[in-house]
Amino acid sequence: MEQSIKSLFPDFTSTELINEIDEVASLRDFEPGDVLIDVGGYIKSVPLMVSGLVKIIKEDEEGNELLMYYMAPGQTCTVSLTCCMSQRRSEIKAIVEEPSKMLMIPIQYMDEWMIKYRDWKNFVMNNYRSRFEELFQTIDCIAFHKLDERLVTYLKTKSTAKGTNVLQATHQDIAYDLNSSREVISRLLKQLEKEGRIKLGRNKIDVSTL
Repeated sequence: MEQSIKSLFPDFTSTELINEIDEVASLRDFEPGDVLIDVGGYIKSVPLMVSGLVKIIKEDEEGNELLMYYMAPGQTCTVSLTCCMSQRRSEIKAIVEEPSKMLMIPIQYMDEWMIKYRDWKNFVMNNYRSRFEELFQTIDCIAFHKLDERLVTYLKTKSTAKGTNVLQATHQDIAYDLNSSREVISRLLKQLEKEGRIKLGRNKIDVSTL
């Protein structure tokens, strides 16, 4: 596991930190649909993604969902870090989208490692920066872009997060993530296909030419 930590998390250059992660973290498997973090719950462990994909969503009072960002291998959930260090209940939901492996680190190490290990601090700050950039992009799309442009951005973002040009997703899944209807998303996807920008299959979308 030590070698996997080094390859997946290049920010970790301290042998002492890597050894401590290897010692205190537990490697867990998760299946699609598993709720890693739920709204209102306290977070007891911080996940480091080894493989798979997790989507982070925000819910309103009526249960409508808004996709915030994806958590991919080599990353962590910055909202989890914030909740851990401030001892607050979670305001987001993290749902496993693909079979995933994660290193779960008990929260009691968070404050200690921020002071003890500079490379852990750098890792946390780099994740915060990346997430803020993604959130600003989400806000920009919602505020200033039409739904067709948001759909294109969504497909590109998901393709990058998954590391593949062929996405396994139903039109309803995409509608949920973009807080739209299946009919509207289907129409926009067919228009993109007509323009030659994507190729549609059965629950598959090829975005290699997007």
